[in-house]
Amino acid sequence: FAVSAGLKVKPQAPFIELGGKPGIDIRTGRAVKNPEEVHRKAIIVGENLAKTSDYLVIGESIPGGTTTCLGLMYVMGYNVEGKVSSSMSENPHNLKIKIVKEGLKKSGMSFGDLRDDPFKAISLIGDPMMPAFSGLILGAARKKPVLLAGGTQMTSILAIVKKLRPELLENIAIGTTSWILKDRTSDLKGLVNQIADIPIIAANLDFSNSKYQGLRTYDLGVVKEGVGAGGVAVASMLKLKRKITWNRLSEEIEKNYKRLIEVGEI
Repeated sequence: FAVSAGLKVKPQAPFIELGGKPGIDIRTGRAVKNPEEVHRKAIIVGENLAKTSDYLVIGESIPGGTTTCLGLMYVMGYNVEGKVSSSMSENPHNLKIKIVKEGLKKSGMSFGDLRDDPFKAISLIGDPMMPAFSGLILGAARKKPVLLAGGTQMTSILAIVKKLRPELLENIAIGTTSWILKDRTSDLKGLVNQIADIPIIAANLDFSNSKYQGLRTYDLGVVKEGVGAGGVAVASMLKLKRKITWNRLSEEIEKNYKRLIEVGEI
């Protein structure tokens, strides 16, 4: 199921609309409109999706998500500087914290000022994905386990859940890629440990021997995650009780990549 937390361009395919608005430049100090409303609607969606399967896998895609993660956790009082990941091989930590502090200065806030007010933190320095994602968890995790499919951005979601419904953290795990855990420019484990004892499951993805340069760049530190890639891989392996291995997945990925090249999509 596709869920819109605030898309500017709506997909020409079925999706669930939460009524959110596109995010605004966080340097303005007014990043997200109506986060509470989106969150409430997402809880209802999460409750209903939990009825459809044994557990829920939630992934996301948001531009600049590691910077907004940094901002939300910083203003909520977490030691997060230099710890969030990047889709680039060179992680621009200095640029990210500069942008965050600019937005917080505009809003009159500083480190730890909103440790007890995640919705205000989202509205000032977060992104539209946060109230939607955390709402889905609050709706689903009461009844079913939830796998957060993503990297360091998932820690901002954990921070929100901890403040709103800390008991639900016992029903949550993170599913990510080995590239995230191997990334020396970020610290997913360290961030998670500041919040709760949450399991981190990493799919052993490896394109280093791929025949395609575009795929090999993953092992050079580019992208690392994306739209729940690690969580989806973990879920597929669990679903078929290890009959789906990385070797099998990589065969299919290479086939699909070849098809995309042949039709000129890449």
